[in-house]
Amino acid sequence: MFSDISVSDLVIVLVTMLVSLSVHEAMHAFTAHALGDTTAKEEGRLTLNPLKHIDIVTTVLLPVILIALHLPPIFIAKPVPFDPERVRYGEFGAALIALAGPLTNLVLAILAALFIHVGGLPWDSSTVYALSLFMQVNIAIFVFNMIPFPPLDGSRLVYAFAPEPVQRVMYRIESAGFALTVLIFLLLSPIIVPFVSNISQAIYTFLL
Repeated sequence: MFSDISVSDLVIVLVTMLVSLSVHEAMHAFTAHALGDTTAKEEGRLTLNPLKHIDIVTTVLLPVILIALHLPPIFIAKPVPFDPERVRYGEFGAALIALAGPLTNLVLAILAALFIHVGGLPWDSSTVYALSLFMQVNIAIFVFNMIPFPPLDGSRLVYAFAPEPVQRVMYRIESAGFALTVLIFLLLSPIIVPFVSNISQAIYTFLL
């Protein structure tokens, strides 16, 4: 999806990442606040301000380096903190918080597709091309984050329905942090990359 990307394309992708990941994390925060947890608000994350959500290494440098190496990018912003004990509906509330982020990215992709279809712009215009990149980035964020592996958002669905022994194993994996996620991603990339790419491409093709 991001192979043979030009410098101008890279700029579009970078700006899209900053905007989309900021909205993604903000929706986690807004959903948590709506469910009774004020942790995100107390830490200044109840905002659309990108400076509050991005991390220079994981949000900017890592994806750009991977794209430059013609590898699928990993899109990760600063995780929004929340206290499961303060969230209504327990694990189901936590799952709603997690889903709010990637589903927002899917909605952004859908809105971009609708604009392309009803905007009356030529399909070969630079605006349509930029919107198509915007769609691809947001779809990739959606699909990647829905992988049910800690600490990705999709894992919260598993937490909500899995028996306690499975939850304990997932908690240990999540406690290991970001480094383990990247390591596992790299080790399993021959499986994960085609999976994410194929699903992302299918969604992108369907929307256009």
